[in-house]
Amino acid sequence: MKILVCISNVPDTTAKINFTPDNKEFVSAGVTFILNPYDEIALSKAVDLAAGGGNVTVINVGDASTEPTIRKALAIGANDAVRINAPARDSFFVATQIAEYVKKNPVDMILCGRESADHNGSTVPVMIAELLGIPCVLFAKSLLLEANTATLDCEIEGGKQVVNVPLPFVAGASEGMAEWKIPNMRGIMSARTKPLSVIDPVDVAVHTRHHSFDKPATRSAVKMVSADAVEQLFELIRDEKKVI
Repeated sequence: MKILVCISNVPDTTAKINFTPDNKEFVSAGVTFILNPYDEIALSKAVDLAAGGGNVTVINVGDASTEPTIRKALAIGANDAVRINAPARDSFFVATQIAEYVKKNPVDMILCGRESADHNGSTVPVMIAELLGIPCVLFAKSLLLEANTATLDCEIEGGKQVVNVPLPFVAGASEGMAEWKIPNMRGIMSARTKPLSVIDPVDVAVHTRHHSFDKPATRSAVKMVSADAVEQLFELIRDEKKVI
């Protein structure tokens, strides 16, 4: 059983985000980067599935600054890692790099997080599957494997959907698929010597460009309304919040 887990290097969710004065570029100075939490769920599930005999490879598209995150993935339990030496330009670029790697190094299963914590797009798993011509299942909360078929419970609006899919396939993991694993000292030490291959990217046409970034509007101050001032409360809801 060969499992490939796609991991992203994302800003810590508590980090203060800033952009350059012209709002053209993200300022990474002083920002702590972590393993994308949803990818960590996918990795934990892959380690569980491979416990009975299998190999887990993590793959990341990024420059050398992402290697501490890759080493954490190895400490969690991945057997080896691949870094495609290029900044993660956009979803299509990332998906193409991973798909090209898989074409040369076939696997039984590709696990990703349902989305990345920085872009929240849920696009990379679908694009990988389309480029490889294999099924994709998103928002998967559980994964059971029997022979060459996987059964996944997926969250949908108002309930859940149970999907049976043959190997190979791509799945986007949600909360519940596996418990996060905390690297122990043995895992941390062994991660230093596990194989990490660095490969060059393939050429991909530029389809998207970022023109500018904007922060969410600053929240307005709280307005206190007396319990007796029902008319004032109604006017605020109608005129300022435009709810009614």
